[in-house]
Amino acid sequence: MRTLCASTLIGEFFVIGFAGLVAMKEPDLSTATVWTVCGVLMALSVLLCGMITRPGGVQLGWALQILLIAGGVFVPSMFILGAAFAALWWASVHYGRKIDEAKARFAAQAQAQDRTEPGGNPA
Repeated sequence: MRTLCASTLIGEFFVIGFAGLVAMKEPDLSTATVWTVCGVLMALSVLLCGMITRPGGVQLGWALQILLIAGGVFVPSMFILGAAFAALWWASVHYGRKIDEAKARFAAQAQAQDRTEPGGNPA
């Protein structure tokens, strides 16, 4: 799950940055507002990459997704972007757990096979 969720977060980092560049062209938004919202969200997404395997890491990821949606209050396009990221985050967590379960199952099968084969690795 770590790889899939971290890849999602890094992808979010880049897309939020590009969205900030696009949002700066809106006459109603100041550059400071756009980069405060986008900069904080970008920093949080990178920091969360290192925390994803820690207890509460997935919940913090959900909090980030909620913040992305809430960022739509300041930068309206973030409503749509945040909803898309929340769906992507759900898929990363859901399928990441399935991948982890499959990897653990294959590792256990390989270890059991090594123990039963003559000349197998006893470690």
